[in-house]
Amino acid sequence: QLQLVESGGGLVQPGGSLRLSCAASAFTLDYYAIGWFRQAPGKEREGVSCISRYGGSTKYADSVKGRFTISRDTAKNTVYLQMNRLKPEDTAVYYCAVQNEACTLRVGSWGQGTQVTVSS
Repeated sequence: QLQLVESGGGLVQPGGSLRLSCAASAFTLDYYAIGWFRQAPGKEREGVSCISRYGGSTKYADSVKGRFTISRDTAKNTVYLQMNRLKPEDTAVYYCAVQNEACTLRVGSWGQGTQVTVSS
């Protein structure tokens, strides 16, 4: 099923930072491209970032470029999303999922997500 588990969300003030984690217990993340997505209340789920197999390339949505960084930790079998200079419009449930190598198609299952709330 290629299902992942997200963690690290929380409440943060505008301008603050959070680091989200995406972990797998049943397979090796390095073998797959992994994407981060988010869904804000009343909006469709959107792609935020994607990292290719072995971390060779990364992609970002224009809305987060320069503020978010996606990375891998092979030893921990985890993909991270470092989020800096957070804005209220970043408030959403964040999900990670296995994608195809081009980061254009989700091929894994959705997890439960982790809530990120940016508010003063």
